[in-house]
Amino acid sequence: MPVVLEPALQHGAFVGGGRWFTAFGRHRGILAQPVGRDHGLSPGPVPRHRPPSMPSSSSDGGLRAPGGRWLSRTSAEAAAQRFGGPLVLLHRATLVNSLAARLPPGTVRTAAAATLADPGDADRPARVRTPDGELVADLVVAADGIHSAVRARLFPEHPGPVFSGFTTWRVVVPVPGVAFASHETWGRGCLWGTHPLKDGRVYAYAAAVAPAGERAPDERAELLRRFGDWHDPIPAVIAATRPEDVLRHDVHHLATPLPAFHRGRVALLGDAAHPMPPTLGQGGNQAIEDAVVLAHHTDALAAYTAARLPRTTAITRQAVRAARFSMATGRARTAARDTAIAALSRAVPGLLLRGFASIADWRPPRPPYASGRTTAGNR
Repeated sequence: MPVVLEPALQHGAFVGGGRWFTAFGRHRGILAQPVGRDHGLSPGPVPRHRPPSMPSSSSDGGLRAPGGRWLSRTSAEAAAQRFGGPLVLLHRATLVNSLAARLPPGTVRTAAAATLADPGDADRPARVRTPDGELVADLVVAADGIHSAVRARLFPEHPGPVFSGFTTWRVVVPVPGVAFASHETWGRGCLWGTHPLKDGRVYAYAAAVAPAGERAPDERAELLRRFGDWHDPIPAVIAATRPEDVLRHDVHHLATPLPAFHRGRVALLGDAAHPMPPTLGQGGNQAIEDAVVLAHHTDALAAYTAARLPRTTAITRQAVRAARFSMATGRARTAARDTAIAALSRAVPGLLLRGFASIADWRPPRPPYASGRTTAGNR
């Protein structure tokens, strides 16, 4: 029976340096991070097999300036027509809990530390060390996050993630009586996004160019200082937020791609393989794509790397460019950016959706997951 192991918190870090860690074969197990305080959400096409009870949100929206002017508009109907289904916002905890609920009882074990003892090779299995003893596995899947300990073990010469130049805040809070269209708002060197969720809460995020490691004594007060005079509903969201609701993290990405997403019998997945800025909302989505493709190549990890490394490298670079564009810092540059977006959006309706096409048009490798035959990991 597969076993899911979830590392315990220790001084704000996860023991073993990991979030998700799966062993398949002689033993099966996953080390998983608690997701109750993880506010990550992923916009993307609705999965064909999404349970109808899974709360998600899809609505009209667009891009705005801090004073409230719409720079570009999008519609849920246009997105559904373009991508074959609506774009949705789904709380990561909702997705993880929905997936975990489909596992057999007793599969998930919380507060379990683990480290990779041996990645194995063609002639010997991999070994994962836990407090209860070693697990011997034909395949280990490591999804232990941006600062992956497994990645460092597999590729010790790789320079690892670099600071992306900005910091982020995230909140998920109820904001009763406030109606609004989903939007992202770009300022000078900063941005704010507000999105309604199906359960009545609001997901909001902000980002700003800032030195690495900078923190405020009260992050809610910092949000108020930076964004409190922006258009509605931003002041109302901040007013409904408690200091303890705010998560703040610096952003990192891999400027140098890994040489491979596997070594021996170990496969890296998600942020462990390709951390990227959140400016395209693709962190969780790309991890799901990884998992789907890996399921087709559990006995041929080189094929998994071949399918996923080029695509995720391209998306990472696109996300870096998007971050630089959306958080331009100069007054003249910002004004030129906003003018260009507004003009192009009038001239080319659906411009924002077109820019997202190369990401959202992805289909899994082969039937029954896709209607037509595709190459692994790409259309």
